[in-house]
Amino acid sequence: MIKNSTMLREMEEKYIASSRLPFEKALAIVEALWREGVSLGVLPPKDPMEGVEVDVRVARILNACSRN
Repeated sequence: MIKNSTMLREMEEKYIASSRLPFEKALAIVEALWREGVSLGVLPPKDPMEGVEVDVRVARILNACSRN
């Protein structure tokens, strides 16, 4: 059981900061994920604007929360 969540969070942040992916490797991962989505038939979306209203609403809520 984790007793000191602050210490764990700090350790995770240090690890993430020290293990950045090079741009080329990150791009290769994204391209592989895109190819997998295409092979599964879920990418590219038939209607790219589908669900944009929900995304806009969530963005407004998050932006309103971050101002407080």
